[in-house]
Amino acid sequence: MSVCQALLVQVTEIARQRGAQAVDSITVQIGLLSGIDPAQLRLAFAVMRAGSESATAELVIEMTAVEVRCLACGVCSETLVNRLVCRACGNFRTRVIAGDELRLLRIELKA
Repeated sequence: MSVCQALLVQVTEIARQRGAQAVDSITVQIGLLSGIDPAQLRLAFAVMRAGSESATAELVIEMTAVEVRCLACGVCSETLVNRLVCRACGNFRTRVIAGDELRLLRIELKA
C-alpha cells in the first residue's frame, strides 16, 4: 500500500504541475528482484486511486529481467532471480545492474 501511495503522490504532483484534469494511464517498470508483487500493486492501485486525478487511470506494469555484470570477466548478462551468476564464465562475483527497480516510466494525462 505504501508503494502505491508514493506512486500516486508522485503522479498527482506531476498532473497538477502540468495542469491536467485527469490521468489516463500510468506505466511502471518493476524488476523481478524489487520485492514488489504486481498483483498486490494492482489491487492497492484499484483501492487507492479513488477520488484522485488517477481515479479512472489504467495501471500498466512492465516487468524487467534480472541483469548482472560479472566482476571477474566484465560481461553483462541476464540471469535467473535465484542464480545471480555470470552466464559467460560462471563466476558468482556479480553486481545486479537491472531487475531490482520500481520506475515510473510514463503518464498519459487528459487536459
